Amino acid sequence: MSKRIGILTSGGDCAGLNAAIAGAVRRAVEGYGWQMIGIREGTAGLLRRPIDCEPLDPRNFTGMVVRQGGTVLGTTNRGDPFAYPMPDGTLKDRSE
Repeated sequence: MSKRIGILTSGGDCAGLNAAIAGAVRRAVEGYGWQMIGIREGTAGLLRRPIDCEPLDPRNFTGMVVRQGGTVLGTTNRGDPFAYPMPDGTLKDRSE
């Protein structure tokens, strides 16, 4: 059975995130045969239903993407999983 790993970036952009994502994807997919899933917009994407994600493949990480600043997955440095806003306007503890 193949393993599947989710990866996200959270807390704001910084140099090297795309290279770090590319390295993790390359090692997991080519080295171990695992699947990699990129979760968009950090913890906000993880808390959405359905989870906001996309499959990641080493072929998508060309030299240009790896050298690009920021993160191809997007990030967030806001939000509170202990008081997550629901569509009906209420707040729910989604920390579990």
